[in-house]
Amino acid sequence: MNEDSTNTKYGSFKIPDRKPEQETGMATPSIKPAPLPVYSLSDGMFYEIEYGTGPIPGVGKFVMKQKPQKIEEPGYDPALEHFKRMREIAREHRSTYDHSRFFDRRVYNDNAVIFYQQAQFMSDFTDDYKVISPTGELTYGNTPFSQYFPCYQMMGYEQLRTYFTWRTRVRQGIVADTSLSYAFLYLYELLADIGVADPKDGLDKLMFFWRTFRDHNKSIDKYIYRWLKDYHIYYDLPYKFKEFVKKNDLADHYPELSGSNDDFELFCSISKYNIKKSAFFTQNIGSVDTKGMISACFSYVIDKIRQDFKAAGMDFDGVFFRPTRKLVEWKPFKDALFYDHGKHPDKQIVLSENEIYICKSGEWKFGTIITTEKGRQFIGYVMKQMESTLRKITKYRFKLTASIDMINKDTIRILSKAGLFIEKIVPAAVTEYYKEVTKTVVTVDYASLARIREEALTTQESLFVEEQTPQKITGPAPVRFSEQDQNIFADTAAEPDDEPAFVFDVWEGLKDILTVNELHTLAVVLQNGNIKAFADECGEMLEVLADGINEKAMDCIGDNLMDDDFVLYDDYIEKVKELIK
Repeated sequence: MNEDSTNTKYGSFKIPDRKPEQETGMATPSIKPAPLPVYSLSDGMFYEIEYGTGPIPGVGKFVMKQKPQKIEEPGYDPALEHFKRMREIAREHRSTYDHSRFFDRRVYNDNAVIFYQQAQFMSDFTDDYKVISPTGELTYGNTPFSQYFPCYQMMGYEQLRTYFTWRTRVRQGIVADTSLSYAFLYLYELLADIGVADPKDGLDKLMFFWRTFRDHNKSIDKYIYRWLKDYHIYYDLPYKFKEFVKKNDLADHYPELSGSNDDFELFCSISKYNIKKSAFFTQNIGSVDTKGMISACFSYVIDKIRQDFKAAGMDFDGVFFRPTRKLVEWKPFKDALFYDHGKHPDKQIVLSENEIYICKSGEWKFGTIITTEKGRQFIGYVMKQMESTLRKITKYRFKLTASIDMINKDTIRILSKAGLFIEKIVPAAVTEYYKEVTKTVVTVDYASLARIREEALTTQESLFVEEQTPQKITGPAPVRFSEQDQNIFADTAAEPDDEPAFVFDVWEGLKDILTVNELHTLAVVLQNGNIKAFADECGEMLEVLADGINEKAMDCIGDNLMDDDFVLYDDYIEKVKELIK
């Protein structure tokens, strides 16, 4: 750069005036617009800002609205308020409730706890959510819902209204089709005993819902079979799982429980005495299925022993069964959003020889079982003593003796200290079982009784004749009414000087149909003799002999003669004395 250029001076230049459109950002209209009227906000008018209406992007303009609309405050919605209080439970829990990380154990536990608390809060909530369908009809709301591990916290307002309306109808016995996630949500509630009176009521509701909803969708089947089993392990129910399976015809889904009758197969596999090799077990007695009788009798005996153990404060399974050392953690209701809310005492549940569930200090473990040597000896004695008693009752030609020495001395000492005398419990239980299954059930047909009564009255009327001139009767002396009979027929009895017509004596009829052995049995009973010994001499079972007498008495006099202890009723002692003369 040279010296001349550095000394150059620049002159000033005038900036042109701005055009009107440059100042306003808009072209100047050819016609000057009329001035806009001036409004005051006190007149009820207001402005709105409209974007995207001008030529410059992002720049809005004020637009006066001449017909303002009043904004009404929303009315009170009780369902919404209830949902808000429910959601407060999650906030108070201070959990992030990250449903996307349901596979994380800590997150799952937090979600399960929140769901259980919210389910308790919503336990009695009912709803009747209806909407206008596209066809203009009023129908129940049916907003779809699809989530893995469904819960309330992840549902919107319409979904909550839909679910609780659907649940209300389910509780009324109306199981309509719906999104599968709603169905699982209801199952989660039942597994947690939400909305039920007790575990048995919960199981009944679970079975009802499953059997009804599967007509719409069978996807829940594979979960239900597992959860039904867990339900019997987790909750205390008045019956065993095997009984439940048999009653509901579910044996095909639980092959591990395929024992012939309750615990019989399990105990046969651990017993010191092998009852299956006994001739009494393999050979039928006449038309009696001996195998079925023995297995059923054993189940009855074991139930009685369990009851006696429980009454004495002892755990039968805990005494004789031990789990293997290899135990694994067990969580009830796998694949369900379930919070272990139960407060369980230490216990163990034996389902089969391959399944034992142990709860200790609130933690559940699972394993297979082993039986102590003392337990094997005890079960062996019970089986042998049961068979010995059955042989005696059924008059089997070969006798069997079961010695109490089969049981370990320490076991006998512990049981005796608890007031449990197994040598008495088993025979008593077997006798009670046999008496129960062989008793005769008398069914009264009241229609037949009415017909017989009418026929008897007709016969009675035909036996009476109109008064005629008395004639001398030759031949055998006529049968006369006793004083008691005269009182019974007082309304139709003849005058004292007349001879009454013949009336059938029910006691004479009973005497005619009783066998010689049955009459002799009554004589032994009257003399307080040994009725059991007499029945043995006759070659008949005492129960059969007594039942025969009572059945014939029922036919003739309308009542039994003896009670279950083979004692004559006081009202009939004098009659029986006359009967056996």
